[in-house]
Amino acid sequence: MAWSEGQTLSARFRYAVETSRDLHRHWRLGRSYSGFAQATNSKSAEVLEGVKNRFREEMASSLRTFRNRDGFCVLAVDGSRVECAHTLANEKGLGCAGRDKTAPQVFVTTLWHAEFALPWDFRTGPGTDSERCHLDQMLDGLPEKTFLLADAGFVSFGLCHALQQQGHSFLLRVGSNVHLLTDLEYDYEQRDDIVYLWPRKQRRLPPLKLRLIRLPDEKGQTVCLLTDILDIQRLPDKQAQRLYALRWGVEVFYRSSKQTLQRRRLLSRTPQTCLAEAAWGLVGIWLLGLMTVRQQMHRGLEPRNWSVANARDAVRYAMRNSGRLGTRPASFLAALVAATKDNYVRQRPKRARNYPRKKREKPPGPPNIKPATAQEQKRAKGLQSKTTAVM
Repeated sequence: MAWSEGQTLSARFRYAVETSRDLHRHWRLGRSYSGFAQATNSKSAEVLEGVKNRFREEMASSLRTFRNRDGFCVLAVDGSRVECAHTLANEKGLGCAGRDKTAPQVFVTTLWHAEFALPWDFRTGPGTDSERCHLDQMLDGLPEKTFLLADAGFVSFGLCHALQQQGHSFLLRVGSNVHLLTDLEYDYEQRDDIVYLWPRKQRRLPPLKLRLIRLPDEKGQTVCLLTDILDIQRLPDKQAQRLYALRWGVEVFYRSSKQTLQRRRLLSRTPQTCLAEAAWGLVGIWLLGLMTVRQQMHRGLEPRNWSVANARDAVRYAMRNSGRLGTRPASFLAALVAATKDNYVRQRPKRARNYPRKKREKPPGPPNIKPATAQEQKRAKGLQSKTTAVM
């Protein structure tokens, strides 16, 4: 159903049943979408976790370059809202967030594997949910030695502390909503790029010693990034810039789900079915990418170059011709191998010249940085001495 071209849920269900019956004649299939929806609502949570675990096992064991050359598993995180049918039940159960006159929405937060251009995990919830809370729910499922990329909306002492405690690293963009300290004298290493994240509400814990990287963007403005990797030789500024640029892939992932697969608006009329529709739609694009990347990597191709549009066309063509005699699986696999992005050099930008609904949000400003006061230095030294005594 996630791959179907149908304009209604019942049409997608009928098409999926017909295709499945052609491919697997021994399957016992339901006849009504309403019955399928009831079964989905009762079993989705249990089945989804099993499916996601199976996909992650495939990515970790069968696909090469699961980690980059430094041994990190590079994951990006971001959230997005998907509009739902404007029913009374959805208004009460999902809530309306964002701009005025917004329809009920489902909030989706995705952990995205940068090397494969595939999801690693996701959470769904009402439109009033927080992407930070969704990420907190997924922290325990991070693979060993994760390197997390995130924009300014995720930065917090709690997140950075939790990642360090679990042995992960991070590269986070920071804005004017973050307050940093310098000259804390927490240790003897003093550098211009060393800062401390130590909000007032967390003064019972030691400060987080971090590195602030300042980089120019394509418009000449300064982008400020925070990382816990203090060694410049281990993470040079240029490499940090290249890694953070990979975060844009999760934005493209949402665009592919909404635009390329025509899932900009959920069609379900109740909150529970909306959440299930959103979740299984993400599973659909995840499976689409997993099939494509596996076939392309067997041929030595770069996994990040798989094309959602071409893979979608290959799958839909195979579904339309599933009942025809003589249809060969080899031709479908060949179509997946060929489902790559174009490699020609564009002379003009691909984006529209004047798109009235385009987001024009103001980029984050620089973080607030100030020298530590004598009282803050004294408190930090006291915490340091207690930590040393325990060790």
